[in-house]
Amino acid sequence: MDNATPTRRIGTLFQSLAASGRAAFIPYVTAGDPDLDATFWILDGLARGGADLIELGMPFSDPMADGPIIEAAMNRALNNGTTLAGVFGVASRFRASHPTVPLVLFGYVNPLHRRGYDHAAAAAREAGIDAFLVVDLPPEEAPSLLPHLAANSLDFIALFTPTSDPGRVKAIANVASGFGYYVSMNAITGDALADLAPVKERVAMLKAETGLPICVGFGIQSPADAEKVGAFADGVIVGSTLVKLLAETPREALGEVACKFAASFRRAIDGARA
Repeated sequence: MDNATPTRRIGTLFQSLAASGRAAFIPYVTAGDPDLDATFWILDGLARGGADLIELGMPFSDPMADGPIIEAAMNRALNNGTTLAGVFGVASRFRASHPTVPLVLFGYVNPLHRRGYDHAAAAAREAGIDAFLVVDLPPEEAPSLLPHLAANSLDFIALFTPTSDPGRVKAIANVASGFGYYVSMNAITGDALADLAPVKERVAMLKAETGLPICVGFGIQSPADAEKVGAFADGVIVGSTLVKLLAETPREALGEVACKFAASFRRAIDGARA
């Protein structure tokens, strides 16, 4: 099967995980940090270590929802000359080696708008990407992008927050597919998650109201955090902790460090359901 043939990998993944009583491990990396060749080896290492799905960040100069760690990674990638075409290139290379691990293109609307939604969606499908997660595209504006995603069998991963009231949850769910990303707190990426009780309650409500698998991100900094969240969420999303580790790792060791990182979180999450 070539890269351009959509497989709905995300739906297949969550069906399989639900059947086996497991939660997904979903790491985030910034494409082009430190460079695109290294990004491939990081992605490869994460997949070998047990990542179920990977968020691939497209660099943007004003990542307003992200903290200093991911912002710095995006700046490094931009300074290295990383482009959206380069992001698609590394995704295609990864897809050739890992045909079943879903990739979510994570980022902001400006690069997609500049490329043209139709061209961006077609190029993403060609590269083997499975979904877009666009942080600054609210549900009111999503219809401008959704037809292009649908035409290319791509999912739209939507964000739910602690302040999303019932009407807002319904509006977001109406445009979402694949899974729901629950932002565990009103903060930026990299902040610590203190109280899990309201997160657990919120995840249960979102699952009931939307019918989507609900994955939790923001504030998960250790395997112990992941184990606690993995006990009730459909997936555990880890970004800043990994990005910081990779920034401190020699280039030649990035793949193996990513693999060991993924394996440690995979074991912890599996332990939550054992």
